[in-house]
Amino acid sequence: MKAITLQNLSKTYSGGKQAVKQISLSLERGEVFGFLGPNGAGKTTTVKLLNGMLVPSEGNCSVMGFDPAEKPEKVHALSGVVTEHAQMYDNLTGMQNLIFFASIYGVCKTDSLKRAEVLLEQLNLEEAGNMRLSTYSTGMRQRLSMARALIHRPQVLFLDEPTSGLDPESAQNVNRLIRNMAKQEGVTIFLCTHQLRYAQEICTKYGLIEEGKLLAEGTLDQLRKKVKPGAAVKIYADNVPKGTSLQEIGTHQYETVIRSDDEIPKIVRNIVEGGGDIYSVTAQRPSLEDIYFALTTREEEIL
Repeated sequence: MKAITLQNLSKTYSGGKQAVKQISLSLERGEVFGFLGPNGAGKTTTVKLLNGMLVPSEGNCSVMGFDPAEKPEKVHALSGVVTEHAQMYDNLTGMQNLIFFASIYGVCKTDSLKRAEVLLEQLNLEEAGNMRLSTYSTGMRQRLSMARALIHRPQVLFLDEPTSGLDPESAQNVNRLIRNMAKQEGVTIFLCTHQLRYAQEICTKYGLIEEGKLLAEGTLDQLRKKVKPGAAVKIYADNVPKGTSLQEIGTHQYETVIRSDDEIPKIVRNIVEGGGDIYSVTAQRPSLEDIYFALTTREEEIL
């Protein structure tokens, strides 16, 4: 069973705006999926459809085999959600908030206390556990929101800019927690962000969306093949023999395009056997940012 599926999923609001346009994709358990696009691209609408907060205009979707439009309570029991502005109770302490929300999911107080202590430690909030939420900084609130979403051990976790407002150390702790949940516990992560470089560091699969349309989806290697197969090889060398396929781009700097890494040893061998001296060789592949802008440019050209 797939963890998440979307089949021709569409949503048109009453005013006529089509926020999501026939999106189809599926995610396995334990994947960290980056749903990437600018503000207004349709990311939040998609998450609301997957959580039963909105009903599709066309198509359907499922979370752990349940249709959120028909059985939202089943989906909510199996999933956790972290938004940038999660609502909790300012007059309660961090620990009291976690125990309260655990009780909503049917977790007994003994188990919720143990779980809360672990999460507060993992998110570096041990000392803040007994402080009222009203005294928390923005970053502390964000980390407590993560703990709240994880208190009942969800099988699917929806994240909206999870490191927004966090200092580097806290962001690193959150990222480590996300990776461990996916690898060790098989939790499926559905991460919405417009920060492409951040997504490339943490995600295992990606979906690139713009104006409600899914431009492409797949692993980084799969996306690279769709946009620009191969890599640009840059070589810093001296006395490079003539007759090579290298293009001189600066003093002692050369470049060529390859389709496979197997071509690199031959290029190096030809230079050395021709009397050249090589100081460095680097293969540069398109980043997620490069891929996104290549796809959006291509889409504009089609239109």
